[in-house]
Amino acid sequence: MSNRDGGPRGLINSVMCLYECIPPDVIALLARGIVGMVFWLSGRTKVDGFALKPSTFFLFENEYKLPVIPPDIAAYMATAAEHALPILLWLGLATRLSATGLLLMTLTIQLFVYPNAYVTHGLWAIGLLYLMKYGPGRLSLDHLLRKRGGEA
Repeated sequence: MSNRDGGPRGLINSVMCLYECIPPDVIALLARGIVGMVFWLSGRTKVDGFALKPSTFFLFENEYKLPVIPPDIAAYMATAAEHALPILLWLGLATRLSATGLLLMTLTIQLFVYPNAYVTHGLWAIGLLYLMKYGPGRLSLDHLLRKRGGEA
């Protein structure tokens, strides 16, 4: 069948064109927003105001046992990262570096804390890897700063 008769090939080509028209900037914005929210909400459960909750230290001592980092230091580091890195993602500032930090956290959680949660962690990793490879998109401070610096 030819494409002129509007047959199956024409329909398939039309559908493929719709998929190809999805703006990468929207995908990057969605990845930044959703993955950032996952970590932000996790960080918010660990604090009361500006102080770490006693339950946070308990979790890092008893459930989130990491092989090298002492539990109290790990609690502070994870909580700080879960607050700072999502904000950077949302702003699209230092996006690739922020995504790398969150991917390292994701791998740590997968390997040492919840090894059976690979589906959840895999979904986070997909969004973070996308941001690391393709960047934050044009709706970001990174893009604006790059543009002002003379790079496109």
